[in-house]
Amino acid sequence: MADMPHGDGLQGGTDFSTLVVTLSTSALLYLGEIPDPESNAPVVNLPLARHSIDILAMLREKTQGNLTPQESSLLDGFLYDLRMKFVAKSGKSG
Repeated sequence: MADMPHGDGLQGGTDFSTLVVTLSTSALLYLGEIPDPESNAPVVNLPLARHSIDILAMLREKTQGNLTPQESSLLDGFLYDLRMKFVAKSGKSG
């Protein structure tokens, strides 16, 4: 694997903010907040949404003190919004 090229072909490469946005988008998809790209219909799968949110929370804990102010703000903002949406969806489905 040492001979693999750096980057993934995406302009700008992959960084921490891209990871946060990707996981947040996944959670939004499973909360039914954005349509499934294949069916164009909302999908609600609360266990998968919770899993993505839990991964973001773990990243928050494990990177404490090692993020730039912008990265920290991005992660905290997504975590807050996703948790609020999850609680709202959980209440509606129960």
